[in-house]
Amino acid sequence: MTIARPDPGPDPDAVARPASRTPSGLFPAGPPTRPTYREPHPVTGGGVATGGGAAAAWLLLFGLLGTDVATYAWWTVVAGLLAWLTALVLVRFGDRGVATGVAIVTAGGWSIAAAVVAVRWATAGDWPLW
Repeated sequence: MTIARPDPGPDPDAVARPASRTPSGLFPAGPPTRPTYREPHPVTGGGVATGGGAAAAWLLLFGLLGTDVATYAWWTVVAGLLAWLTALVLVRFGDRGVATGVAIVTAGGWSIAAAVVAVRWATAGDWPLW
């Protein structure tokens, strides 16, 4: 013999719970549906420092070849152009952090050479590069 239990009526928690809805998309419930792309060669501080140090040594070695202001300036221009060509290759195929360091220090080296030429021009009254 089975004893029938009386029906307890509506569930009291059912009123407190809203019916499930489709999510709005503002807060995604699962993993992203689009792929996440990563930088193949991320720029790091160490790479920038390495490129800056290499460019500084490069410009120093070429600058020491100059015997006066004119040859120093021209050697610095040539060394800077070669360094920037190397930086362009590194941006495309290598480490972008190293390329950034090379480009920044090369621009600084060119600025120093331009300042030396300007000071010489101002003190001597003669353009030193020709």
